[in-house]
Amino acid sequence: MLKENIKSARKSKNLSQEELAIKLNVVRQTISKWEQGLSVPDSEMLISISETLDIPVSTLLGETVSESEVDDLKAISEKLEIINLQLSQRKHARRKVIHWLLISLCTTIVLIFLILLFLNSFYLNWNYDNPEYAVLGVVLHSFEWLFIRVAPIILIGIIIGIVLTRKRS
Repeated sequence: MLKENIKSARKSKNLSQEELAIKLNVVRQTISKWEQGLSVPDSEMLISISETLDIPVSTLLGETVSESEVDDLKAISEKLEIINLQLSQRKHARRKVIHWLLISLCTTIVLIFLILLFLNSFYLNWNYDNPEYAVLGVVLHSFEWLFIRVAPIILIGIIIGIVLTRKRS
């Protein structure tokens, strides 16, 4: 059984006896003796063979390859199904977080706009003889000027983002 399994696994990997021997650091004749059943590899060499040929040691020792392949395919498909489900859940969670961040940002922009509207440029009545007031007044005026011009564009982009990330039925 071992001899057939080594030979079929080697051939399924399209390796010659020489190529397998090089990978295992043995001579070609050793591979030939294993495949003819004249000798058997020790436990360490069995592990090396299984790693090189990408098959479990149990398959080398007698478990039929076809049953193993069916079980492996079933296990792989189950793992892929779990991975797909996890990716879908992560994508949904990420979309939900982005959606609520956009809503929060939209609310913040509207609140800042209302505050600026309510305060009605109060800094314009300050006495600008004091240099600290002058600097603070320029900073506030610059912020207000920039915000009033840029906020509507950002708000439109955020609203589009909210619509695109909403939960679809």
